[in-house]
Amino acid sequence: MRAVLQRVSEASVTVDGQVIGEIGKGVMVLFGMLGTDDDKTIDYMLDKIINLRIFEDENGKMNLSLLDIGGELLIVPNFTLYGDARKGRRPGYSGGAAPDVARDLFERLCAKAKETPVKKVAAGQFQAYMEVALVNDGPITLLLDSEKVF
Repeated sequence: MRAVLQRVSEASVTVDGQVIGEIGKGVMVLFGMLGTDDDKTIDYMLDKIINLRIFEDENGKMNLSLLDIGGELLIVPNFTLYGDARKGRRPGYSGGAAPDVARDLFERLCAKAKETPVKKVAAGQFQAYMEVALVNDGPITLLLDSEKVF
């Protein structure tokens, strides 16, 4: 599983002109899935995301987590995170999970996220054309990979 995490002051996902998910201060995460991902992978990534110390404390030091600040979480599926653009000019997308596998993983990810103590969890829609709007706070953007490629 691969993720692009952004600390935001607000974020939303719109599908067909309707806002389907929105948050205030917190974290917006784009997720890509591998066919080998499982519940252990989901648990690892969620634990990492909700406990990363990327919010400032009273001294201005990034020392607080999403849980510490009572922040919100927006989860957005994004198969292009496994796009391979090393050759040619058209990325290949065969490295990610097949759509049926990725859908199941995304649904389990969302369900497990809602079981965490995060104040609010919102999500994008799998295999939909989404417009994602966000105000990146910082900007703080991190790349996460369950296989620890980076």
